[in-house]
Amino acid sequence: MAVPKKRTSIYKKRIRKNIWKKKGYWEALKAFSLAKSLSTGNSKSFFIGNETLE
Repeated sequence: MAVPKKRTSIYKKRIRKNIWKKKGYWEALKAFSLAKSLSTGNSKSFFIGNETLE
């Protein structure tokens, strides 16, 4: 199994963590935008039927 040779510096660790956090931020923003468009009915990527379950 691969093992790192030296300890990662705090500087590099912080950069990697911020990149990882920012990815989550953009995904959440996209999800919120999609949910907003679905709730207002302005979505062009999803088709929601008006069928009711009986």
